[in-house]
Amino acid sequence: MNAKKGWEHFFHESDIGVRGFGATLSEAFAMGALALTNVITRAQLVHPHKKIHISCEAPNQEILFVDWLNAIIYNMAIHNMLFSEFDVTIKGLKLTAIIAGEPVDIHRHQPAVEVKGATFTELKVDQGDKLWVAQCVVDV
Repeated sequence: MNAKKGWEHFFHESDIGVRGFGATLSEAFAMGALALTNVITRAQLVHPHKKIHISCEAPNQEILFVDWLNAIIYNMAIHNMLFSEFDVTIKGLKLTAIIAGEPVDIHRHQPAVEVKGATFTELKVDQGDKLWVAQCVVDV
């Protein structure tokens, strides 16, 4: 990986791993969230019409990543929405974000699976050579 942001999925038995990477911790978390959306549908199909504010705090960066993804999953469930834009700010162990998306449109989004939650399986948040990586397995 070079010093740019991105996301990918990785294989894990019956569940799916999500991995985000970027030049900053905030970018890695945002890309991890984009990987989460891409488990369900192609993020390009989700229009960022409605914005929701999220904040969470945790005792370390790994738990913060899981809490962040679970906050998105919670908002997907209670608002029946999908999200495609993630503006993340991390100061210390406190995350604030504005996520943007739209209500689920079954015909356009064609959701593949329902993500039940982010887990501690394969959980890692680390700064490698010029690149932050944030990953975990999500339960589908």
